[in-house]
Amino acid sequence: MTWYLAGALAGMLLLTASGCSKTEMAADSGGGAGAVASPEGAALAYEHDLDIRLDAAQIGPRVKQIADACQSARFGDCAVLQVGQQGGEYPTGSIRVRIAPKGVEPIIGLAGQGGEVSSRNTHAEDLAQQVADTALTKARLEKEHARLLAYQDSRTITTADLLVVSQRLAEIEAGVEQANKDAAQQRRRIDTQLVTLQFHTPSGQRSRSEIGEALRESGAILTASVAFVIRAVAALLPVAVVLSVFVWIGLKLWRRRQRRLQATH
Repeated sequence: MTWYLAGALAGMLLLTASGCSKTEMAADSGGGAGAVASPEGAALAYEHDLDIRLDAAQIGPRVKQIADACQSARFGDCAVLQVGQQGGEYPTGSIRVRIAPKGVEPIIGLAGQGGEVSSRNTHAEDLAQQVADTALTKARLEKEHARLLAYQDSRTITTADLLVVSQRLAEIEAGVEQANKDAAQQRRRIDTQLVTLQFHTPSGQRSRSEIGEALRESGAILTASVAFVIRAVAALLPVAVVLSVFVWIGLKLWRRRQRRLQATH
């Protein structure tokens, strides 16, 4: 009996420990996900496109707030690439920034304060092949450059060959410079992420605006309708007069003919 109770107690302890372990694992897996970043050794350029519903009066200030936060590096390295705003009945706003991965979620959180993120799309372009091609091109050019430099210093080189080599060295140096620029741009796209934020007014607010616009336009529509009727009457009046004359003459002739027929009978 004692061994039975001891076994049962041990089983309960194991179950409890297992349950705690599972709970800790669930808590760890359910924690907040960090910003999506290119894995070590990969060359992924991430882009985020978001559509945010926000009250019309807040769109302009929110765009400016995001721009200021980006330019002040509030969430890390950041550069404003595009800012747009449109007023009127359906105001909209947009801003595009390139920011370090750790700043993506904070700047999206700032953009969505007091509003609603209606859609979000994240995608990545694999730049591995481009990075490899750029590195291969640079290595090939540098190797050729070193070989031509050695040939240029040769005592057996002629003047004509020297001119050709000098021209080719200039071309190679320009190619290496362009390869360095391409590599820097590719590295920038991998190390930072592009975030495009589009702001629109909520659908209910747009509906109210449409009703107000319809009421404002009702007077103009009524005026245009009355004007159309007047023009139609003015255009048809001469035709109606002519038709009336012909009908009156026709009735006169028909009645005269009827009287003659009655007289003959």
